[in-house]
Amino acid sequence: MVRRNGWPAVLAGMLASTCTFGKGSTAPSPTAAAELGGIHRIQHVVVIMQENRSFDSYFGTFPGADGIPMRNGVPTVCVDNPVAGTCVRPYHNPNDRNFGAPHNESAALEAINGGRMDGFIRVAQSRTICAGNPNAPNCVLRVKHTDVMGYHDAREIPHYWTYAKNFVLQDHMFEPNYGWSLPAHLFAVSAWSAKCSNPNDPMTCQTDLDSPDSPEHGDRTPDYGWTDITYLLHQHHVSWGYYVDPGTQPDCDDGAMFCAPKPQKVGTPEIWNPLPDFVTVHQDGQLANIQSSDRFFSAARAGTLPAVSWIVPNNRHSEHPPALVSVGQAWVTRLVNAVMEGPDWPTTAIFLTWDDWGGFYDHVVPPRVDAQGYGLRVPGLVISPYARSGYIDHLVLSFDAYLKFIEDDFLGGQRLDPATDGRPDVRENLPALGNLLADFDFNQPPHPPLILPTHPQGGA
Repeated sequence: MVRRNGWPAVLAGMLASTCTFGKGSTAPSPTAAAELGGIHRIQHVVVIMQENRSFDSYFGTFPGADGIPMRNGVPTVCVDNPVAGTCVRPYHNPNDRNFGAPHNESAALEAINGGRMDGFIRVAQSRTICAGNPNAPNCVLRVKHTDVMGYHDAREIPHYWTYAKNFVLQDHMFEPNYGWSLPAHLFAVSAWSAKCSNPNDPMTCQTDLDSPDSPEHGDRTPDYGWTDITYLLHQHHVSWGYYVDPGTQPDCDDGAMFCAPKPQKVGTPEIWNPLPDFVTVHQDGQLANIQSSDRFFSAARAGTLPAVSWIVPNNRHSEHPPALVSVGQAWVTRLVNAVMEGPDWPTTAIFLTWDDWGGFYDHVVPPRVDAQGYGLRVPGLVISPYARSGYIDHLVLSFDAYLKFIEDDFLGGQRLDPATDGRPDVRENLPALGNLLADFDFNQPPHPPLILPTHPQGGA
């Protein structure tokens, strides 16, 4: 088979011959989309990815959700504190600044502890203290008491609870992998996290959940040689944008434990911005699609959002401990308001999630779908004119479901293919994975915009 730097030319030709969607190509008009009906009413998918919160830490007391086990309002679970020789029950934590715990692959497996879900405090007590880089995935901050058993509710995160009450809350959204932010963000755009000995040959890529970056390739050589979803979007002429919030990075971009704060900007391939490190993005001439977040606000205001958008925060806006919860919520509120106030709201689905559990307690045992995960449970919200109102989705989901929705909406169901890059499975087709279509009612009267103040009363 003839390859284009490792990619089957026959596949490219096959994809190029299929129908296309997205602004700037052959996107259906709003009227045409309404006539198509069903999933194709959604012409704009917006994925907002925040940082480091478990489901129970944000929605563990949300009415009707699979939250913290309680009897008469008192938690019935108690997690071992090996240092104190006692156990700790989940408790309300009103603090705006949290600290969490290590959250790499080994920390995830230790917290899960074979399904006992009792290793969270032990993980926080046993890892390295890293004052030089507190966001490193195997570090814990120097604090007197771990706060991994603490949870927030509508008192601290009123807007998130308001979105859950008015749209869709997903209470079985799992991080797609065991471990920290970088593999989670790789799964979000490609359904895999791997290390490639030769990035120009995708068949040399092998699963790696700890350190998929390869510093030995040098700063000018992309590290990731397998297929990401933008490859398929490009072949189908579907518009996309990856929007980066300028500021500082949350972590060392080479995975090191210590580093001085580094700037986060559009062209910097790093943990929250992996697409500049994909060979396909370079080969397809799509680097310009990676833009500053101010371009997202402009596109939302003008009604020129691409068909698919991802938005990542800077460290301050991220909710990644020790960043303030209130500041992250305000950032997300600005993003959601921008979409709702713009012309594209009637045809948009916003998927809001958090990239990993950040060390915080969660009581639900993750289903084991393959050797990579699923990882621990994280919050998930669907905000759309066609989202079911006040609906709690109990289906098993992961970030793979976002890719599946995008593929079904814009790509005619085309999947990322193991035959082209050696990935172990088609993640979007795993039997355990639910379908996000369950979160929509395309026959209901569309929800009007729900504009919230950026800073709620009593907030930051």
